[in-house]
Amino acid sequence: MDIDFHNAAPETKAGIPSSDATTLHAEMMRTFETFKATNDERLAAIERRSADALNDEKLVRINSALDTHQQRLDEITLKTARPHLGPERSRAKAHEANEHKTAFESYVRSGESANLRALEMKALSVGSNPDGGFLVPAEIEYTISKRLANISPIRAIAGVREISSAVYKKPFMTAGPAVGWVGETAARTQTASPVLDELSFPAMELYAMPAATSSLLEDSAVNIDEWIAMEVEHAFAEQEGAAFVNGDGVNKPKGFLAYDTVDETSWQWGKLGYIATGAAGAFPSSTPSDVLIDLVYTMRPGYRQNGTFVMNRRTQGIVRKFKDSTGNYLWQPPVQAGGRATLMTFAVTEAEEMPGIADGSYSIAFGDFRRGYLIVDRLGVRVLRDPYSAKPYVLFYTTKRVGGGVQDFDAIKLLKFAAA
Repeated sequence: MDIDFHNAAPETKAGIPSSDATTLHAEMMRTFETFKATNDERLAAIERRSADALNDEKLVRINSALDTHQQRLDEITLKTARPHLGPERSRAKAHEANEHKTAFESYVRSGESANLRALEMKALSVGSNPDGGFLVPAEIEYTISKRLANISPIRAIAGVREISSAVYKKPFMTAGPAVGWVGETAARTQTASPVLDELSFPAMELYAMPAATSSLLEDSAVNIDEWIAMEVEHAFAEQEGAAFVNGDGVNKPKGFLAYDTVDETSWQWGKLGYIATGAAGAFPSSTPSDVLIDLVYTMRPGYRQNGTFVMNRRTQGIVRKFKDSTGNYLWQPPVQAGGRATLMTFAVTEAEEMPGIADGSYSIAFGDFRRGYLIVDRLGVRVLRDPYSAKPYVLFYTTKRVGGGVQDFDAIKLLKFAAA
């Protein structure tokens, strides 16, 4: 089969309207058809013992094209999903919010902080310490939170809880009360009491430091709310994403890969269970997709129905080549613009912080992350204006407090690329 990659791979075309997600999705689907045809040709050549290196190179390029299309679709979806600035308010609350917004804009543009300080002292705000910056208006905090939910991969699938204290503590039951069947008139024996323990999720400080020129701040046409939100969202998302996967819990959230692991056959609370691929640093050479099926079915049905695969781009590129026994590809692109790719009908979340495939690596996770991993956001985003450290630029030291950790150790399972 002779496939013209340059005609079939739409990532080489320029001028795609950023708002036309439907067109881009259609091109992605055509690229995936090209990917399947090229991979089928490669497999047929291997069976004929006449493997062609050009097919491998072509497949790598098409794989890259699929990644590019998915990234562009994600960007379009994010742009079209910009949230409105804040929930509905009463007239009094709206007046207070407008006062805060006006005072905050004056502080950002000119450094005038008297009005903002007076408002926060009036509200007895715990975040009104000028040395630590001022709380941003609720609209900006709301916008930042919504955007992070769209672009931070683990935040998009995890459970999220807002808190007003420094630590969120969650009790859980390690041993439940004794229960049993009994006749209608039979005597009831005293049951054992439940045994409770406690999980603790401290909120750590996350910061970004966007810079602005004096001309930008003096330009009244520039929307300060929008500018701050856009400047900090990607910095926050990048730092969060790394912490939620690999964070050690020291001055940052604890990532799910930082917890102790144990073979699924010996699973116990407090550790994440894994199954091994049976091959060091690789999928099995024969029926490699079987280990993915095994991974899915280590999960209880209540968790499995909401399961999501988490892996990085390179691992996803390998998995795209897998087929089932009838020759159908297990990986499928989004069925519509704004959707997510699927693997064996389960959603796939691409997290670049996941390790690449290597001997002993945990490169694929599967589970109900909304029940398995908890993110805690302490209310309040603060901004400290610094016109001195990087003259002639003005820095805005922006901070928020975030914590995270595993809350249900039975809801997330790992695939270990090892012999055992």
